Amino acid sequence: MSRRASGGTLALMRFQLKQKLLSIGDDFWIEDEDGQKVFKVDGKAMRLRDTFVLEDREGHELAKIREKKLSLRDTMKVERGGHTVATVHKRRLGIRDRFHVDVADGEDLDAKGNFVDHEYEIKRDGDVIATVSKKWFRMRDTYGIDVRDGEDAPLILALTVAIDDLSHDRGG
Repeated sequence: MSRRASGGTLALMRFQLKQKLLSIGDDFWIEDEDGQKVFKVDGKAMRLRDTFVLEDREGHELAKIREKKLSLRDTMKVERGGHTVATVHKRRLGIRDRFHVDVADGEDLDAKGNFVDHEYEIKRDGDVIATVSKKWFRMRDTYGIDVRDGEDAPLILALTVAIDDLSHDRGG
């Protein structure tokens, strides 16, 4: 699951998602770069707010991603063990969106780029820790996520699910 970035020394973990499957009520798999199913996202149906559960291959819950209660449709929480570990805030700057992530026990993150087209970066203090891109795939509805080695891959994937949901304004 790790690879070297071309021309550099940064080891990365690469994952792929199929964007058309990312909707409330649907389950879908996140695959590694070899096409192996490594994480499952369960889009919980029949909820008053958007809720997704990130599970490992064996079905153990790794994170719950859900729309924040009593909030306008611009914030989602990522929870582990019933505790909020990150809160994703959608911010508008003119015609462009960006996202700020408040991390409970760590440094905050920012995501900037083209979210609708799945071309953006997630940064901590200006350093890129993850890149989301459709350019790596020939299939139109697939995009990839490169996560820097040593980062919390399930958290980054949960943040990507939250950003995707907030960017595409899909409801259940």
